[in-house]
Amino acid sequence: MSQQLNALLTALYVFIDDHVAPPRTGRGRRPLLSDSELVTLAVAQSLLGFHSEHRWIRYAMCHLRGHFPHLPKQPGYNKRLRAAEPLIRTAIRALGRDSHLWFDNHWIADSTPVPCAMSRPAVKRSQLAGWANYGYCASHSRFFWGLRLFLVCTPAGLPILWALADPKADGGEPAVLAAMIEHDAELLADRQGLVLVCDKGFASRALEARLREMGAAMLRPSRKREKARPGEGLLKSVRQLIESVNDTMKGQLGLEAHGGRTVQGVMARVGQRILALTAAVWNNHRMGHPVLRSLTGYDH
Repeated sequence: MSQQLNALLTALYVFIDDHVAPPRTGRGRRPLLSDSELVTLAVAQSLLGFHSEHRWIRYAMCHLRGHFPHLPKQPGYNKRLRAAEPLIRTAIRALGRDSHLWFDNHWIADSTPVPCAMSRPAVKRSQLAGWANYGYCASHSRFFWGLRLFLVCTPAGLPILWALADPKADGGEPAVLAAMIEHDAELLADRQGLVLVCDKGFASRALEARLREMGAAMLRPSRKREKARPGEGLLKSVRQLIESVNDTMKGQLGLEAHGGRTVQGVMARVGQRILALTAAVWNNHRMGHPVLRSLTGYDH
């Protein structure tokens, strides 16, 4: 394990144990692996690129005994990780708020496919039926069966909001983004003059009107047969930022290899990867590293 990863995991464990994980109360035997250790172990798994939990637990038992002396077997780890999904969500928000990047008044929004099955028999027997659906990814010219990850982050790559939705949700991408904003409306209330950068797939008069009511503005490319919009010429370089975040999520953190088969499992594993990205950006900013979204120091 590299020194940078060791420092990140130590700082993350202390932060979660002090500010995120609730103290256990009531009767019953306390688990040998605490909730703080579990979340830290899940982040290490994502950063080191282990998509298989069987392989990850074998690796951890051989190489990480000094950091995690009480490791569960794979079934126990899987069960604990799925149950920790609310804690993972809380940790993502807490880490974000602990960074000065949280107060950036420019947000970038995009959605990307999260495939959940690759064959028709797998689709038929999946427990995700009714939530997952068939969709089309225009940027890669492919169809998929699964969900779409909607991610709102700062230009530095710090996640602010995220949600998983049906690719064929009523109202499309604008409706999902509007629901995310309404759910966390207090975040926009604290940022007067917020600029939300999106692609043309989020074009919606209702969404833009709601953003104006909340003191925010949308910056996006113009659609066909639409007049050129202000600031459109500056969008290409900014749009590359969210594309690079998606590439990090898929290439280095294995978003499309999440392996979730249930609603809770998919939520926990996608959240696990978003938490790993958040922790890396948080630690890089804390340590003064020049490239905040870089995971190179943590993947070996």
